[in-house]
Amino acid sequence: MLFDLTAFEECERCYREALRLDPTYAEAYCNLGGLLIKLGRLDEAEVNLREACKLNSCFPEALNNLSDLLRLRGRPEEAEACCREALRLKPDDVQAQLTLGNALRESGRFHEAESCYRAALDHNPAWPKALNNLGTLLVDLGRPDDAIRSLRMAVAQKPDYPDAHFNLGVALLLAGQFDEGWREYEWRWKQDRKKSQLRGFRQPLWSGGDIGDRVLLVHAEQGLGDTLQFCRFVPAIAAGRRVVLEVQRPLVPLLAGLPGIEGIVALGDPLPSFDLYCPLLSLPRVLGTTLETIPQQASYLRADPQRVAAWRQRVRQLNGPRVGLVWAGNQAMSGDRRRSIPLERFSELADLPGVSFVSLQKGPATSQSPPPGLSLHDWTDDLHDFGETAALIEALDLVISVDTAVVHLAGALGCPVWLLNRFDRCWRWLLNRDDSPWYPTLRQFRQPQPGDWLSVLKDVRAELEKYELSNIARS
Repeated sequence: MLFDLTAFEECERCYREALRLDPTYAEAYCNLGGLLIKLGRLDEAEVNLREACKLNSCFPEALNNLSDLLRLRGRPEEAEACCREALRLKPDDVQAQLTLGNALRESGRFHEAESCYRAALDHNPAWPKALNNLGTLLVDLGRPDDAIRSLRMAVAQKPDYPDAHFNLGVALLLAGQFDEGWREYEWRWKQDRKKSQLRGFRQPLWSGGDIGDRVLLVHAEQGLGDTLQFCRFVPAIAAGRRVVLEVQRPLVPLLAGLPGIEGIVALGDPLPSFDLYCPLLSLPRVLGTTLETIPQQASYLRADPQRVAAWRQRVRQLNGPRVGLVWAGNQAMSGDRRRSIPLERFSELADLPGVSFVSLQKGPATSQSPPPGLSLHDWTDDLHDFGETAALIEALDLVISVDTAVVHLAGALGCPVWLLNRFDRCWRWLLNRDDSPWYPTLRQFRQPQPGDWLSVLKDVRAELEKYELSNIARS
């Protein structure tokens, strides 16, 4: 009952007291592990769940909880093994069916995951959690209409279900139904996983309208790419209003020149006085943005001209076309294993005559070695912020990247960019198109099937062979 009432601290105290009285109480270890997962304390959760399994090797509930944890830690193969053992012990365990579906989805085995979710729904067709999980999977499979139906059913069964509302918003956005999509997307702030990001401002949330002489804080809330994509809306909001923009520190030099803002501050620095606030990704809802009214300037950000000139001097030594390359995203992001490509797979682009690749990759993936025959020049040690990266991009002829912030940066600069897009694409890239309403200079190369990067890279090679420098140079 305490767990259901989300009295987490008291719940944890009770489980630990039970274990003090009986250190061999496997059920208490299992329940404590499940609670710690909900609290995001995954290291502690794993210790407790493994202890539960050690004390009782035939404990399907503990195996199910451990599977969920392993999936969250990016170990879907181990998660699958735990779930299958739980189902061997208890074949009619519908929660284990659901958890197995989650592990298979994380591995990119979407059709197998769908079978698991539907098996769970065969036992209880009105189970909101199963309807929600099926809906999110159908988004991955590019079936937004089916996803919307499933998620509407989940919301009908449980009207205050934040995850189902948010996922419905994603499905609607993927389908291009922006009006309702933005409204449902606001439910993100009620999700458990977002509660740690709530700012707790005393000032009221701004939902549009005149603010007089009051100061509005617009703040970044998600990843660097999201900030780069949605900062396009700031000038429209700042016109006739006093606006202060808060963004991630690496973006401050680049975004400081956005028209109309009164000031810019790095996330983590003290905020100036303000009267109202609005999250950056809520601006399209405030503005009533539809698919047809997305601001489509050729470019809305610009690198420092002196930095661009310096980089042009450096890249002049390379044979053209000069192509920027990014092969991996942030490993901490859910689904990164499906969106990133090991650098060795780019052997398909090796030995292209006259093409010089320039690394724009940052983070742990920089330790990967290029395949033989791929000429990859690396100046990333000099890329200290996104302003510097923007200058290098403007000095290149083309950027080729998986779905990372660099795609958004190149698009915002109005530079040619080719997106290597996974099968379960983000909602913002929509369906059945190889262009983007967000970036006029972007072209998509999509996986035809989950995990099929070979087809994508073959298509990219064919296009690179077809184009001369004049074909891909910026207009």
